[in-house]
Amino acid sequence: MTPPRSPRRVLVVRCPGWPGAAGWPGIAGWPGARDQESASGARAFEQVVHAVEAFCPQVEVLRPGACAIGVRGPARYFGGEDELARKIAEAVRPCGFGCQVGVADGLFAAELAALAGPAGRIVAPGETPSFLAGHPVAVLGITDLADLLPLLGIRTLGDFAALPAAEAVSRFGTRGELAHRLARGLDPRPLVPRPPAADLSVRQEFDPPAGQAEPVVFAAKALADQMHDRLAASGLACVRLKVQVTCEDGRQISRLWRHDGLLSGLAVAERVRWQLDGWRTAPGGHGGPGPAGPGNGRPGRPDGRDADPGDGVQPGGITWLQLIPDQLVRAGGRQLGLWGDAVVSDRVARAALRVQAMLGHPAVTRPVPAGGRSPAEQVLLVPFGDHDVPRLPPDRPWPGQIPGPAPATVFPVPLAATVTDRSGQAVTVTGRAQESAPPARLSADGQPAMAILSWAGPWPVTERWWDPARARRKARFQLVTEDGRAWLAVLQDGRWLAEASYD
Repeated sequence: MTPPRSPRRVLVVRCPGWPGAAGWPGIAGWPGARDQESASGARAFEQVVHAVEAFCPQVEVLRPGACAIGVRGPARYFGGEDELARKIAEAVRPCGFGCQVGVADGLFAAELAALAGPAGRIVAPGETPSFLAGHPVAVLGITDLADLLPLLGIRTLGDFAALPAAEAVSRFGTRGELAHRLARGLDPRPLVPRPPAADLSVRQEFDPPAGQAEPVVFAAKALADQMHDRLAASGLACVRLKVQVTCEDGRQISRLWRHDGLLSGLAVAERVRWQLDGWRTAPGGHGGPGPAGPGNGRPGRPDGRDADPGDGVQPGGITWLQLIPDQLVRAGGRQLGLWGDAVVSDRVARAALRVQAMLGHPAVTRPVPAGGRSPAEQVLLVPFGDHDVPRLPPDRPWPGQIPGPAPATVFPVPLAATVTDRSGQAVTVTGRAQESAPPARLSADGQPAMAILSWAGPWPVTERWWDPARARRKARFQLVTEDGRAWLAVLQDGRWLAEASYD
């Protein structure tokens, strides 16, 4: 039996604190189990990628916040792995971000090496299994295994690696096999790199040249589906993709993207958007560091001026978009959802991209749970295709928040309201949370006053009392009016506001 082939030496550059870069790398969609990339993050991370490209042109973007290169060639040129890591850290530092550099055998171990200290760590060749042995099984990023293995007495990667491979597969299935390979210091699955055939790449011409990013992103989704069909016909799948754009002035700009979970059509479209956004902006409002020129990733206007980072226009226009499969593996097949959920999701994504192409990227949004006490704070609307992380996590206790059921309609801007008692006097609330009189009539947004049939409250909320500039005190009421509607009203700073309504 042929022994497993040792993984190549890999260097990972990681910027701590970046959205999506926190935590363990995991293997669910390895690397980067939690895709939380955002367009703004991709634009800013482009500076780091440019800095690393000075040492190796073949930079694999794992996700905004982390990238990787092969070590062998650059280490020989720059005087060894230690010197290469030091030079890269110095080159990234002026970008204004922290930098951790890890070097090890294989990408998974290199990511963990980058997390091993404030500046990262270099694991000597052949020592990767012993380096991984002390890590907890939670670093594998598989929730069920992380919960189950400690119950079986397997708490570290070293304990898991000591199991026979056949036992790991029979007990834990395919995901257990991948996890076992990682625990032994091997790649998650053997890659079969080969030069991609010319007919596997796909391209589209834009005539007239596309000045906005949306038509290019929309075309990228269709091209990716076409490329996947060609790969599937050959029994192949792509884990690393080159996106190449040709501008109207003849310049070609390209970027490599890796995703071991296999890039779907929607994922390719997202990465094309990040790539265009990254080229369009950089420090000082430029499309990339250094003077404009072919291959530097910085587009400029035909008249020689730099692109305005806020105009949303690709300078000079884009004439060609090409997707090139750069690293191929044997296809293992994809399992669709039992009720066709994957197909429905793809149809929804295609429709959303089509609307964005016509109306702009922010025109289609999706709700993301967020943290907060008011209904408006508990949902963040994110443009479809982005993966922004809420500033406030939703899984905190948040004492004082409105209990369920949630309001059906949350007004983007609270409506001015008036709540009076039977004598027509405005209802007030004392510092001890006592109402001055029972609420009797409600007028919202200038509409005629309606009788209040029932009510509940007040629920006082005191926020950020330690910060005078941001401190807030208010009291909430739930009111049911004679027209059958229920309202969530708040009394703040002596003013009544209608925050939401219940159907």
